Amino acid sequence: MNNIVFLIMRRMRLLLLTLVVVYAVSVLGMTLIPGRDGDGNVWYMDIFHAFYFVSFMSTTIRFGEIPYEFSDAQRLWVTFSLYLTVISWLYAIGTIITLLQDKLFQRAIAERLFARRVRRMREPFYLVCGYGETGETLVRSFTEHGQHVAVLDRDEARISQIQLQNLRDYVPALAADARVPLHLQEAGLRHRDCAGVVAVTDDNETNLKIAITSKLLHPEIQVIARGPGRGRGEYGLFRHRPDHRSLRNLLPLPGQGLADTLPVPAQPLARRRGGRGPGEPLYPPRDGLWLVCGYGRFGKVVAELFRHEGIPAVVVEERPDITGEPPTGYVHGRGTEAETLIEAGIQEAVGIVAGTDDDTNNLSVVMTARELRPDLFVTLRQNDTGNNDLVRAVGADMVMHPSAIVAEQIRILAGHPLLAEFFVLAGQRPNAWACELVSRLSAMVSRHVPVVSEIRLDAGIAPALVEAHERGEKLTLDELFRDPWGRARQLPCILLMLCREGNKIMMPASDTQIEPGDSLLLAGAHRGVARFRWNLAHNAALDYVRSGRVRPQGWLWRHVRFR
Repeated sequence: MNNIVFLIMRRMRLLLLTLVVVYAVSVLGMTLIPGRDGDGNVWYMDIFHAFYFVSFMSTTIRFGEIPYEFSDAQRLWVTFSLYLTVISWLYAIGTIITLLQDKLFQRAIAERLFARRVRRMREPFYLVCGYGETGETLVRSFTEHGQHVAVLDRDEARISQIQLQNLRDYVPALAADARVPLHLQEAGLRHRDCAGVVAVTDDNETNLKIAITSKLLHPEIQVIARGPGRGRGEYGLFRHRPDHRSLRNLLPLPGQGLADTLPVPAQPLARRRGGRGPGEPLYPPRDGLWLVCGYGRFGKVVAELFRHEGIPAVVVEERPDITGEPPTGYVHGRGTEAETLIEAGIQEAVGIVAGTDDDTNNLSVVMTARELRPDLFVTLRQNDTGNNDLVRAVGADMVMHPSAIVAEQIRILAGHPLLAEFFVLAGQRPNAWACELVSRLSAMVSRHVPVVSEIRLDAGIAPALVEAHERGEKLTLDELFRDPWGRARQLPCILLMLCREGNKIMMPASDTQIEPGDSLLLAGAHRGVARFRWNLAHNAALDYVRSGRVRPQGWLWRHVRFR
């Protein structure tokens, strides 16, 4: 607001002085020039009537001579004042239009409106800094899952795109440098409903500055920053701030999806059912030759993955002088030509990875490979979100979009931090454990997406459990997971992880005791999670699932029961 007032006063200063001088001279002349009253006596207009007359005279509205007819000298002065005030108002209108078109003024107004909209938000929201490929995907994912978002980005063109996109919720956005603490505060950094800050700009130093500023101005807030993870700044920051749930660093490998799928086939299905959406898994074949088209940053990670897994692979690269030659040799070419793919051994291959940094080349590689081998397992790297329709049309078996991978990881970290920790711990378990978990979830939800819920047991969420614990009663998982509509049935949900005083217990046993202050990560059918919450919140339901007795609630029913 101070910036707006300052700009107005600076640009309007000369205009206001001009108007004051013009009106003062016109009013002064009207009071000094003599006239005649109705009786022919000399009469001088007072200041009030002079100001009143000049005020409506300057608008060129039709007027009369008040309170008496003017003398010739007065009429001559009125003519002079009329042209003078009209010219001054034309100058004023031009100055006002210039002010409204001024970029600084428009920016100050936009900044003011943005800050006001953010202050009026009354539901939890996330502050996303950076609206590139990752930021755009993340904002869309947040809004599709019912989360409110505010956006900061330095590029005005990117901010303008937000208003043109078909998002489920209105997203306040501002073109500003997120490194400036004032802009972060205007975007709601200190807002009571700000659930977290996500820094996904194109500059790692900017992300680091946003993370540091956010933690200093709001130490309790959750901060998720994308960075290289090996930089000097990030190392010092994480070393002095060990709260991994409040500050996270994300560096997704380019081949993250393929890396998750090849070593442990059931893990990606568990991730999909836990955090993404429905669908059957596609397992890349492990026994046979693979072709890797493109040996850039993405291709190098994929080729190294294949070598680590002991899977034979042939690299196809057009510019080895830039990317470097693979240690196991390569075939020269882009992979868009049938001759190159045949030379690389596509007839004996079981899969191909189109991993260049150009979507057109990748699509051409896939189409050529499909013509030569329709049964080939195809993995496609997508670089631009705008090519979604083309990627879907080509029908690749697996699509890896780095921005989408990062956005999905951030959404899980922000909305389900326990689920993110569960994925990390689950990745260390054997494939048989993951298969058993997937089978149990599939039996409960069939083809539907399971509901994932994180519950912290306190007086607000679990008053019945807290009261029972205060009475010295011990509650177990087996009791809480009974159906309050029929205690002989088990609820269709699973406790994935129990967090207690920093300790994390994966898939705890049914006889595990539950205490106030525990954090639970549940997954299963919607009715199962809802009825589990019902058991925690209502004394009658908790008594029934524990003892099987239905105790009347309310004065009337207790009175009838007593009679």
